[in-house]
Amino acid sequence: MIHRRALVASALVAALAVPAGLVAAQQKRASPHETVKATIDGANVSVTYGRPYMKGRKIFGGIVPYGQVWRTGADEATILDTDKALMFGALHVNPGKVSLYSLITDKTWTLVLNKQTGQWGTEYTQGQDLGRVPMRVETLSTPVEQFTITIEKNPAGKGGRLIMQWETTKATLAFEAM
Repeated sequence: MIHRRALVASALVAALAVPAGLVAAQQKRASPHETVKATIDGANVSVTYGRPYMKGRKIFGGIVPYGQVWRTGADEATILDTDKALMFGALHVNPGKVSLYSLITDKTWTLVLNKQTGQWGTEYTQGQDLGRVPMRVETLSTPVEQFTITIEKNPAGKGGRLIMQWETTKATLAFEAM
């Protein structure tokens, strides 16, 4: 009897640790997930995200509408995690986790860093925004089939770059470790 109670208590604790809606949502994932990591000037930085495929679809201005906040990937909200403070342009990001969203037009990308974490990607609350930073956008000559995020050391010197590629678009944002 005691062993059974311990199992039930253990299951209850595990169930309470993850929101029920998120558990159900994780079971419905349509895209593979990945965590990319890099150490930039002593800061350990990672991004965990869903990696959808184009599958012949029009991405930007299509399944990712212009002028609306996008979850920057698939499924759960994309998470940036850092063990040191970072500067994205003039935006200071404390150590810890933030969600990444994007606001895209036909010519621009803006990275939205949001304090809310652990939510399904479509559960965006603007009041939780830490801030927004414009990204540099360029057109690729060869389409990228699967949405890809990379973190790399800035080849020009100090800091790093967050790079997002999909369809024929590459968006880049420089950052520095504090």
